[in-house]
Amino acid sequence: MELTVLGVIPARLASTRLPRKVLREIAGRPMIARVWEGARRSPHLSEVLVATDSQEVIDACRALGIPAVLTSSEHPSGTDRVWEVAQTRAADVYVNIQGDEPLVTPGHIERMVAPFRSRPDTQVTTLCIRATPDEEPNPNVNKVVRDAAGRALYFSKHPIPYDRDGRGVPRFKHIGLYAYRRAALEAFHRLPPSPLELAERLEQLRFLENGIPIMVVETDEPTIGVDTEEDLRAAEAYLRSRPA
Repeated sequence: MELTVLGVIPARLASTRLPRKVLREIAGRPMIARVWEGARRSPHLSEVLVATDSQEVIDACRALGIPAVLTSSEHPSGTDRVWEVAQTRAADVYVNIQGDEPLVTPGHIERMVAPFRSRPDTQVTTLCIRATPDEEPNPNVNKVVRDAAGRALYFSKHPIPYDRDGRGVPRFKHIGLYAYRRAALEAFHRLPPSPLELAERLEQLRFLENGIPIMVVETDEPTIGVDTEEDLRAAEAYLRSRPA
C-alpha cells in the first residue's frame, strides 16, 4: 500500500530540564542536525522538516540546509506542533521525530510506518525496546505495557507491570517517536488534556483515555532521549563510538 509519509521534528528551544537542548552540540553537530540527518536517511519519508517556535532555531536550520517552519509558541506538546504542520501539508501519515532523539535510524521509522501499510485501520504507532535493569526504576525513562495484539495498555514513568511475585516479568522502555493518521492528530488537538495525561505528564495517554488505540512496535535499536546533561554525554559517547 503506497503512502505519503511526512516526517516532522518538533523542536522547542525553551526546554525545561535542559535549556536550548535542540541546539546543543553532540559529537560536533547540533542535536537538531543529528536528528534530521538520521531521519532523512529513511526511504519511507517523502520529506523531513523541523517545526519550531523559535526564530533562532529557524536560522540555525537554514544555515545547515535543513527545512524548517515557524509554528505557534502556544503549543503545549510536540504532537500539537505536528498538528499545525498538518494544516498546510497533506500526507497520509505524519511521523513525529522528537527533536531530542539524536539516535533515530531509518529502521525506527520503517517499523512505525509498517502497520499503516499492513493494517489500514491503524491510527497511531510508536516504538518500544526491552528496558535495561538500570532503566526500569528510572522515572526519566518512560515504560509501556501492551496487549496480546501489540496495542498499548498503559504508559508510565514507573516500572510497569508490578512484579508482585518476583517472577522476572519483562519491562519495556517507550521510545518517544510516533506516527499518526491526520484524524488522530485532529482528535488529539481537539480533546482537552486527560486526567491520566496530567497525572503522568505523558501526552500519549490522551489517546488511550479517549479510545484511540496506539500500536506499539518493538525494536532492537537503542535510542537515548536527551533530557539531561547526563543523557547528552551518553548520546555523544555512543555517537563517537559508532563506526563512521
